[in-house]
Amino acid sequence: MSSNPENELAAVISSAQELLRWEETLGGQGFPAPKPPSPHETPLAGPGARGSDQDIQPRLQVLADEAAECTRCELSRGRTKSVFARGTPDTDLVFVGEGPGFHEDQQGLPFVGRAGQLLDRMVAAMGYDRDGVYICNVVKCRPPDNRTPLPVEAAACAHFLIPQLDLVRPKTIVALGRCAAENLNVVPPAGRWRGIWGEWRGIPVMPTYHPAFLLRSPQFKKPVWEDLQEVLKVLNRAAPKR
Repeated sequence: MSSNPENELAAVISSAQELLRWEETLGGQGFPAPKPPSPHETPLAGPGARGSDQDIQPRLQVLADEAAECTRCELSRGRTKSVFARGTPDTDLVFVGEGPGFHEDQQGLPFVGRAGQLLDRMVAAMGYDRDGVYICNVVKCRPPDNRTPLPVEAAACAHFLIPQLDLVRPKTIVALGRCAAENLNVVPPAGRWRGIWGEWRGIPVMPTYHPAFLLRSPQFKKPVWEDLQEVLKVLNRAAPKR
């Protein structure tokens, strides 16, 4: 059956308009800025399908308190504050990054620097409130000079990450950067990794580029938006019109 040129043109125009809206959301003017994080924010409590708020809140808090005192690896020596999570575990979507940076180490919250501001705009572009998702990292203490966490450090912090994700049990996880994807065991041995669905304990995982990488290489915003659109399809959601 031959395709209809008018329908093809309409699809191309629609796709271009969607990409322009995404670009504007990430860097343009006219959209409300994400609210600044409060220094008093703490992890919220959990999803009803995985237990009541009363069940999940204390268990997450126990993990957060333990992370604040943890000395399982050398990263603990240089931390100002441990960085456990932000947002709500009562969500269908979790973002996992690699580790805290300077601002995160100072505030005790993940993704509050420039990369975090970009992530907030990505979250808004998907149709979620800033605190309508759950955000955490592979390691809970800042690596020196913001380097990638070492395998031994990630293994030590799996003591927190695994039960953390098990408690939240979202419908989908987005792994921000190769380090997060590797530690969720969704990176193939060779070849392309970004945009290839994986699975962590039965939960679909979408690996994509880290917001910090997008700050350095903004030309990769389009493939990241394509990845996030695939996530929305799995969640049966549509990005809001701008």
